Amino acid sequence: MPSKSKIKAQIDAFLIEVGDLSYFTARFFREVFKRPFELKELLNQCYNVGNKSLLLVGITGFIIGLVLTLQTRPTLIEFGAISWMPSMVSISIVREIGPILTALVCAGRIGSGIGAEIGSMKVTEQIDAMEVSGTNPFKYLVVTRVLSVTLMLPLLVIIGDAIALFGSFLVEHVKGNVSFVLFFNQVFDALEFGDIMPATIKTFFFGLAIGLVGCYKGYYCKKGTEGVGKAANSAVVFASLLLFIIDFIAVFVTDIFFDL
Repeated sequence: MPSKSKIKAQIDAFLIEVGDLSYFTARFFREVFKRPFELKELLNQCYNVGNKSLLLVGITGFIIGLVLTLQTRPTLIEFGAISWMPSMVSISIVREIGPILTALVCAGRIGSGIGAEIGSMKVTEQIDAMEVSGTNPFKYLVVTRVLSVTLMLPLLVIIGDAIALFGSFLVEHVKGNVSFVLFFNQVFDALEFGDIMPATIKTFFFGLAIGLVGCYKGYYCKKGTEGVGKAANSAVVFASLLLFIIDFIAVFVTDIFFDL
């Protein structure tokens, strides 16, 4: 068993990490409204985050739709409720499964990429060179990447949800001979404002968390190639944990708000 001193050291290290990340987040919100605005770099990062993640998100969403429908269909048939399949799948995917799984995929692909990229720049002293040349590295590297992930993740989630629903339709069309129009009429009839809006809003916070954690881990990366690897790995782990916490808070707040 680990000693009490070791447990205390781990708790202290975790609390210090949370405090440093909080300070890093506050610095981001201070810098984001200051000039100059790096629009060209922001657009470049939006392309890197959005376009280069689209294939992975699409494949993930398609498989989610197929698996969820195939796994649920026998149970609904047993209870004679197979006609509820489009409604059940649409609410499940749009409310929870689509946003959280897409965010986790992006945490692995985007969070680790940002952590490794900025970490390698830190190790090779490129960030120090930017400061010497008069460029604000925090503004150029951190603000643009965090904003790009925050803006692109909701779009990726919407695309992933649409592809997941299409995958579900294919299963229903093959096994139940359900038409495209009938399936998606039931999908849109089942969805309400309380399903779509909270799920969309929380994806902005998912993107913000992924971008901040990835940039933080890379920006304060330790020297050496080992430090770059640790920055990329810890960015994924910490961002994934943060996603579940944000998701719980979002669901809790939404439940209270719509019960009033």
